Amino acid sequence: MRYVLFDVDGTLIDAVSNQRRVWGTWAVRYGLDAEEVYRVALRTRPMETFAQVAAERDPRECLATLHELEDEDVRSGIYAAFDGASELLNCLPPQVWALVTSNYEHRVRGRFLRTGLPVPDVIVDAAAVEEGKPSPVPYLRAAARLGAEPGDCLVIEDAPSGVQSGLRAGMTVWGVNADVAVEGVHRHFVSLREAVPHILAFVSGPQGDADRSQGGG
Repeated sequence: MRYVLFDVDGTLIDAVSNQRRVWGTWAVRYGLDAEEVYRVALRTRPMETFAQVAAERDPRECLATLHELEDEDVRSGIYAAFDGASELLNCLPPQVWALVTSNYEHRVRGRFLRTGLPVPDVIVDAAAVEEGKPSPVPYLRAAARLGAEPGDCLVIEDAPSGVQSGLRAGMTVWGVNADVAVEGVHRHFVSLREAVPHILAFVSGPQGDADRSQGGG
């Protein structure tokens, strides 16, 4: 059996404007430059962001404020699933796919509810692992919960840290939703829509092995 492990933000759900707005509001509360804070937040985890942009502040207070703003955004923000996401997820048997996210499960469920996407049985979120991406731990945890071997798993990602996480886990990694391929991916698709038939083919047949042996492209 073949399995598919999906990143969420930037892969299945377009949340860039939401993330920018949340971090912008957070920055204003602390009297910081919103653009600079967002640039740092894009490449670091929240606690690392606080250490860089608000070192004199209590990081627990900073995190509590961020969580408050993110939860409010899930309730009132505007979200859109990427083209092809609904078709793809509804075509996959529930037992063969999972979500692996650096966010928290309750927010993912809220976003999926807002966008009408089906929710899988397995969600590995920030609270489920001590080491986040680019560590292989999140993807290995998802595979274990599905009862899957890493070599039978396909990772769908949009970000360098997620790609590295999947590669270090020993999985096939395909990149989506970017004009330029992330370094290391075995295959690259400009959009999720373009990848849909290939993902379904990976799950249903041996073509995935051929794709992996071909390298990036």
